[in-house]
Amino acid sequence: MVLGAGISFLFLSLMFSPLERAFPARNQDLFRPAWKTDLCFFFGQYLLWGGLVLALLSLAQETITSILPLWLSRGVKQQPFWLQAGEAVLFGDLLIYWVHRFQHSNSVLWRFHSVHHTAEHLDWLAAHREHPVDGLLTQFIINLPAFVLGFPIETLSLLVAFRGLWAIYIHSNVKIPLGPLKLLIGAPELHHWHHSLDRTHCNFANLSPLMDILFGTYVCPGSEPESYGVRPAQPQAYLSQLAYPFRIKKVSRRHIEGAETKSPSSESVDLSLSALE
Repeated sequence: MVLGAGISFLFLSLMFSPLERAFPARNQDLFRPAWKTDLCFFFGQYLLWGGLVLALLSLAQETITSILPLWLSRGVKQQPFWLQAGEAVLFGDLLIYWVHRFQHSNSVLWRFHSVHHTAEHLDWLAAHREHPVDGLLTQFIINLPAFVLGFPIETLSLLVAFRGLWAIYIHSNVKIPLGPLKLLIGAPELHHWHHSLDRTHCNFANLSPLMDILFGTYVCPGSEPESYGVRPAQPQAYLSQLAYPFRIKKVSRRHIEGAETKSPSSESVDLSLSALE
């Protein structure tokens, strides 16, 4: 497991670091502030939470598959692979779009999802800053249509791997001009605005921005946000962030997505490994 995590880290570093150096969205150091916290999230995900999430997803798939009508599962398996994958992506994107919007408006879900938005610097490593409860919900929702439709495990495995790489890409510190294709293909510049400290209610889609275009939440100013993060400031040490959603009593409506309007705070927070609780 440790070896697998190390190989994954090396693979992703070799894939995304050159892109971030060649096509940077903004100038930032390789070892930018909070990189150690995000490294904790990376290895926490690969060594601890990832296996638990996969086990629960497998259990959910087995449960749902056992109650599916036989004609539905047979019909799906008879479809060509490209059609299976296309359906899984389309229905998954539609469902996760609305759930993602709900995560930004519901105070309980926001407690967990806000951990992901505490990143004040975005790159491929920051993509792994995600509370395990939030990650489990996201993975279940995005794969639920595939479970219900009875897609074979081969389709699901490839789709999960592809979505994982895509999620890392849209968080990366990369800006590659796509022209009109950015209306069809998700890009870091779109998701970076979703992470803006002075957020607008925008860019909730997963693989393609079509859902945002369709439902009026597409925003692409053509520039990078001034800053990223959340208000009010949250404890930034790794273990503190894992505990934060369970300790907070109430989240004010003005601190949930779409309500922040003040300028970024200048207060600095210690994110080093020594701050782990």
